Amino acid sequence: MRIIISGGGTGGHIYPAVTIAREMQKLFDSSDILFVGTRNSMEADIIPKEGFKLETIQVKGFDRKFSWGNISNLFNTIGSVWSSRKILKRFKPDIVIGTGGYVCGPILFAASLMGIPSMIQEQNVIPGVTNKILARFVDKIAVGYLESAKYFGSSNQHKVIFSGNPIRQDVLSVTREDAMISLNLDPDKRTILISGGSRGARSINKAMIEVHRYFQNCDDIQLLHVTGQNEYNNVVGKLKQYGIDEKLKGNIIIKPYLYNMPQALAVADLAIFRAGAIGLAELTAKGIPAILIPYPYAAANHQAYNARVMEQNGAAVVVDDHELCGDKLAGIVEKIIRNPDILQTMAEASRNLGKPDAANLIAREAAKLVGK
Repeated sequence: MRIIISGGGTGGHIYPAVTIAREMQKLFDSSDILFVGTRNSMEADIIPKEGFKLETIQVKGFDRKFSWGNISNLFNTIGSVWSSRKILKRFKPDIVIGTGGYVCGPILFAASLMGIPSMIQEQNVIPGVTNKILARFVDKIAVGYLESAKYFGSSNQHKVIFSGNPIRQDVLSVTREDAMISLNLDPDKRTILISGGSRGARSINKAMIEVHRYFQNCDDIQLLHVTGQNEYNNVVGKLKQYGIDEKLKGNIIIKPYLYNMPQALAVADLAIFRAGAIGLAELTAKGIPAILIPYPYAAANHQAYNARVMEQNGAAVVVDDHELCGDKLAGIVEKIIRNPDILQTMAEASRNLGKPDAANLIAREAAKLVGK
């Protein structure tokens, strides 16, 4: 089985692609996988480290509104389709899979023109521009949310499958007991996990100062707060202004970054998160209730739509970024974490939304497309 996978620009496009690739390797004893990305990009750094081959094309994204830059990008895209065609002729894939980001546009479009089976995977409720365009040409559309199907148009509904979003296998395999030991946490305390993503989220970190002050002397609750590298010193310094030394408190753990996020998810009784699609997929796979603060500048406000699906199904409470403040956040945390019935109901709702087998389902659908 020869497979080309493309997706890039953000970790939210790249890591699902890697997860699908790993599942394809498990499904087929002999598989040859090639990634297609762009130079000087996240995928150019991540994909080789994951042990996969990478070829690059030169392509730029389009603005959502008309601009003269879009005209220039149009000519650039035509050239990248030609480059993609050369890659396809040389590699001769059985199927081409795209996980979003403008980089996958030319290779998926070229594959459809050449009659090569193709599929895309959309992580968010509101599809990205590239995937909305590609929907007309590909053979299959795997969606992370049922609610996103309607955005691909009535003529493409026969292509849509609800797969959920692919998540790393280690998110599912880590046990709570082992994770507590690994993170040096107290198994008798309820754990609140706070993360604004790899770079952190200033608004969440700012609000968390008051939350730490509120819970600092609670002997039944511990807060694992991942600030992001750039925000760490600011958060620790602010807490010290209020006389809080997290290294002495015992129930407040501040980290600039966590390389073992699967362990953190394994111990979490409640999460305070942004609303990126893959982060939510990991939360629901583990059945973790959440307080979600969508990133307000996400393209097409897609994080807000992701978050509202969680809230409407009873798995999360959503707070808009512009309404976020420490007192409000502390009050919501108190209401949830102190009420076992609410916590359990939200956990069950979260688990019901989870699709831990998403990568396997996508891999099997890809196999069907090529008759294997």
